[in-house]
Amino acid sequence: MDEKLDRARARHRQLEQQLQDSAVTADRERFVMLSREYAELDGALRQQAELESVRAALAEAAAARQSTEAELRQLAAEEEHRLLAKAQQLDAAVRAVINPPDPRDRKDTVLEIRAGTGGDEAALFAAELFRLYTRYAERKGWTVKLVNQARTPLGGYKEVIAELSGGPVWRDLKFESGVHRVQRIPATEKAGRVHTSTATVVVLPEADEIEVALDPSELEITATTSRGHGGQSVNTTYSAIRVLHKPTGIAVNCQDERSQMQNREKALRILRARLLAHREAERQRQASAARKSLIGTGERAEKIRTYNFPQDRLTDHRLKTSWHGLARIMDGELEPIIERLRAADSAMAERHES
Repeated sequence: MDEKLDRARARHRQLEQQLQDSAVTADRERFVMLSREYAELDGALRQQAELESVRAALAEAAAARQSTEAELRQLAAEEEHRLLAKAQQLDAAVRAVINPPDPRDRKDTVLEIRAGTGGDEAALFAAELFRLYTRYAERKGWTVKLVNQARTPLGGYKEVIAELSGGPVWRDLKFESGVHRVQRIPATEKAGRVHTSTATVVVLPEADEIEVALDPSELEITATTSRGHGGQSVNTTYSAIRVLHKPTGIAVNCQDERSQMQNREKALRILRARLLAHREAERQRQASAARKSLIGTGERAEKIRTYNFPQDRLTDHRLKTSWHGLARIMDGELEPIIERLRAADSAMAERHES
């Protein structure tokens, strides 16, 4: 840990110098990228300084617990409990930043949500999950661009696909892939019974042309008119694009841009991301000795989370931890859960290294 902190401090100093270089400030894209990295490291190092102060206060509280005065011992025990929780939170936040990053962490990301079991209620839940991630993205200052959507008459989604960019999107959302289950009384339920429905979330890092080269002879590209509710055509121009990768059978539909060219470019980006994920899944299946993460494989069939509305509780089954306040969480307040997932994965990685 000390060695990683030293590297983080050295990188922080290096970034500080680079951001004062006129060649860097003239290159807006590079300046923004380095500024974000600097801000993350700066925040982590400030949290590390706070952590050291908290640990010193913990030592004082532990000493106070040895007092002969019962009232002082009780106050010290309460303070120690509060400080210990704070120390754990700070330590997790620091480790999430200074541990060697996944090279894909800052990649733009494809988010795919599909209704699972539960009919109209599952489609409505898929729409609420999309709103949850959109609100979280707004809190983080990311950009969300819709790629494709299949709406239901009640306003739900059979499927919705979007691109998220503008920060460490993959780092934050890579553990969201899996089956999300909701338990609640649907608005259409007359008898007041709790129903269980599911939606599937898939999060994919976008792949560039170097990582995944597309052979035109393996692609089947067709243009159609865009579709709205119930499948009806919503325009008369053939702007919607469907790309089929014939060797794998993976198909991508894109209709939310105005021009055929824009939809084609988006569809190819999504296809590269899916092919990269397909290749990685094959590699993991073949590597029987590969490390399994504490937080799960992220495969689509894996139930990762339950949203229990009657009990106002979200449970992450990988962490075996629950949070209350579903209204806040569904409005995008995902940070505490994401931090715990990142910390759990970092801890597993450190144990694996040792």
